[in-house]
Amino acid sequence: MTEHVDRLLLGGIVVTMDGEGRIFPDGGVAIRGRDIVAVGPTATLRSQFQAADVHDCHGCAIIPGLINGHAHVPMSLLRGLVADQQLDVWLFGYMFPVESQFVNPEFSYVGTLLSCAEMLRGGTTTFVDMYYFEEQVARAADEAGMRAICGQTVMRLPTPDAPSYDDGLERARQFIAEWHTHERIIPTIAPHAPYTCTDAIYREAAALCRRYDVPLITHLSETTREVEASRAQHETTPIGYARQVGIFDVRCIAAHCVHATEDDIVLLRESGVGAVPCPSSNLKLASGIAPYRRLIEAGVRTGLGTDGPASNDDQDMFTEIHLAALLPKGVSGDPTAVPAREALALATSRGARAIHLDHIIGSLVPGKRADITVVELDRLHSAPRYTYSPDAIYSHLVYSARAADVRDVLVDGRWLLHNRQLLTLDTEQIVARAQAIAETINTFLASREANLLDKILAIGGVQQAEIFEVQVKAYVGDQGQAYINALLDLPDVTVTKASERTQYDTYFLFDNRERGRIRIREDHRLDPGARIDPKYTITLMTEAQRGEYPSAILLSRARYTAPADHTLRFYREYFQPDRVVEIEKRRLRWRITYQGEDFALNLDTLVNRHQPGPYLEIKSRTWSRKDADERAHMIGTLLTRCGLDEQVLVKQEYIELE
Repeated sequence: MTEHVDRLLLGGIVVTMDGEGRIFPDGGVAIRGRDIVAVGPTATLRSQFQAADVHDCHGCAIIPGLINGHAHVPMSLLRGLVADQQLDVWLFGYMFPVESQFVNPEFSYVGTLLSCAEMLRGGTTTFVDMYYFEEQVARAADEAGMRAICGQTVMRLPTPDAPSYDDGLERARQFIAEWHTHERIIPTIAPHAPYTCTDAIYREAAALCRRYDVPLITHLSETTREVEASRAQHETTPIGYARQVGIFDVRCIAAHCVHATEDDIVLLRESGVGAVPCPSSNLKLASGIAPYRRLIEAGVRTGLGTDGPASNDDQDMFTEIHLAALLPKGVSGDPTAVPAREALALATSRGARAIHLDHIIGSLVPGKRADITVVELDRLHSAPRYTYSPDAIYSHLVYSARAADVRDVLVDGRWLLHNRQLLTLDTEQIVARAQAIAETINTFLASREANLLDKILAIGGVQQAEIFEVQVKAYVGDQGQAYINALLDLPDVTVTKASERTQYDTYFLFDNRERGRIRIREDHRLDPGARIDPKYTITLMTEAQRGEYPSAILLSRARYTAPADHTLRFYREYFQPDRVVEIEKRRLRWRITYQGEDFALNLDTLVNRHQPGPYLEIKSRTWSRKDADERAHMIGTLLTRCGLDEQVLVKQEYIELE
């Protein structure tokens, strides 16, 4: 007596990717509801099961749905925006500024629809995302019928959906709370990277993941520059730092890991972290080639991802599998480095382990979800086909097959792509909506000459500094040193560094204040043992937005700084400012800690100015608006304790003083 099931896929080469590596040359899969019921020879399944939907898979391979372990899927709308740039310039100079202008809920939704259509046509059934307005990514993925882990990005920088990281954390909490019971969508939080986050962000993110039992997503060790900077700042690699701040105490998916050291690899294995290199993106951004072979040999949970379409520029997992097989051979000189079977596993069974979903997907095994891809094998670029060895199918799929060969895709036993027709998405409408958004971005890019940041980018690398600066300035005259001494003598104030310097600041100002202003600084250290050569920097500062406090001013402004290695004449001709203001000052500076926070005390005397001072400045910088509010009140307390009267406060910047 035969058993009824919903669907039978029969007559194909079934590549199970299970623990035994079973292949059925003339086999099939029986599906009931969302689950795989049986896998085996076609004849056996025909004798055991009957179904209303019997799908002929002759001339095809039936494989587990492919898993894209790391992506930024809404960035399909930024495909082709910029190329041939270093990662920091690409990220800080192009992606972040453009995203701040254009990324909104509609952007994330339409971009995800476009990506889902592309991924489904290429056989991808599951993706792991990290972006903004992640509830829109989840919404689009749900409508497409795909399986996804959706990570709400959090950074110390302002993002398109959060002005500060406090807001970003709260947005992530709300997103997870709303979506965490969904059957196919796993909502989570994605602290961007150690170089864009703080210890507090990572610790709060880990606590949130622990509360809801969801994996944490982050970028780690993508470039050599990132690793060097981490060693300088944290005295360990980004992967070592990640363990220190506790994100390996929860299930973690670490994108890239291109420059993982041997010690890092041990940490990844022992902590059960999923490492997900992105071959195409890592090559395009010149980030390097991940140690695929070592990760696999060491037992690290290893997968593959496409990264974002702005750095790839597609979401073709067959290309990533192909590269994962070839790159280790090319760099090692060993043609056996990563065999075809292992390369395919990185996007199926191993990939499922990397994203901590191997209990339900990644292999064609009874009881697992029916996430299945059917690949045609008789295309011109893949003919003829040899069958003398069962393992030949791995080589065929890895070295010959293409995304365009995918004929059918199921997720949870439901047809999403059937006989090459997308059933859940209207591609014509999606492309039209995507192009409409692209046109608005194109108009913006066409006027880049008016953008000061873009002009800085054209001549040097850019780094973004703290977004919130709290400061108070007071005219102290001859009493300046007395006030400084009073502050330094407070029992809960600790001096961490003292310096003496002369600073020459040249400001380029523009009639259109929305463009911001440029400051070029020549900084000479005068204290014993300090650097001999002056330091030159160029900084873009937007118009300050002030929030008044009883004793301080909150300046909220995006700041971008680059090395200044050209002459003032060059910069004047290059930026063509409407007005130039020059300020020379003598500065005595003390770096202090007060109540566990860092502050700077400056005693400034202006040269050749109507009101030379001296002026006492107390300032602090932070990435968090909440921290900025707290530090403003702390500055007020310091003023009171050293006896400064509010009447001597100067609520202006030096360029605003006559």
